[in-house]
Amino acid sequence: MTQLYNKDSEKDKRRLLRQNITKAEKLIWEKIRDRQLENCKFRRQYSIDKFVIDFYSSELRLAIEIDGESHFREDAAECDKARQEFIELAGIKFIRFTNNDVYANLSGVLESIAQNIKNLRK
Repeated sequence: MTQLYNKDSEKDKRRLLRQNITKAEKLIWEKIRDRQLENCKFRRQYSIDKFVIDFYSSELRLAIEIDGESHFREDAAECDKARQEFIELAGIKFIRFTNNDVYANLSGVLESIAQNIKNLRK
């Protein structure tokens, strides 16, 4: 990998996040893994520089983030914005959903992801 993607320095962080996957992330992963959604390959807990993305398609340069409670702390909004801007500057499309989106409307979240895949393939 290049110096930007899946850096060795972030390996332990990625592994820890995979081992402690949230319920919402698990629901999404069960539906997108193994090319189940639009035949698109996703990886989970993929890092770009020092930032770890919940799900990433290198084919489409598509990042999916599922925001749990830690994203709603007082200082988290600024960090999330800076993180997203950095990732988008690397030429990656970034979409995000909340845990509540996943729990309340899993099919809608999956349809949104599928539509983003279709749009990026055009």
